[in-house]
Amino acid sequence: MRIALLTALVSATLLAACQTATPYGPMDGQYGYSDQQIESDRYQVAFRGNSATPRETVEAFLLYRAAELTVANGADYFMVVERATDTSSTWRAAGHTPAVYGYYPYARHRFPYYSYGYPWAYDATDRESRRYEAHAYIKLFSGDKPEDGANVYDAREVLANLEPMILSSQASSG
Repeated sequence: MRIALLTALVSATLLAACQTATPYGPMDGQYGYSDQQIESDRYQVAFRGNSATPRETVEAFLLYRAAELTVANGADYFMVVERATDTSSTWRAAGHTPAVYGYYPYARHRFPYYSYGYPWAYDATDRESRRYEAHAYIKLFSGDKPEDGANVYDAREVLANLEPMILSSQASSG
């Protein structure tokens, strides 16, 4: 009885952990942010989320990290020189995919067959799991805002506006 209860508790804990979005923080081996200085005023920044982290969140966390780097380096603005978001998808069976057994006729004979998986035993409860990774190259600026304002962000405004999202992601993970 105790083993069954312990197994159920561990399973529930693992399931809950899998359903929690990636909190904002440094990369822990698989998920989180990473950055690399390219030149004195240029960085490559990335954020990778798990399958429970929406694309919009991954992209917002990328901008937040860029703003943190900007302020930490004494700059006021950052320009996104290049940005992309990659998607990786996997299919997972939500339940047991039923195997199909049977016979098919050919001429006067019946030949047995066995199939498992797509397309013969496709289970309608199978789900697609998507993970997003956003990455960007940024350039830091101090003083007056650069002329090209379309991809230029005030680092302190980004930090102030996205901080509630960051704090809620950290509170829900811990």
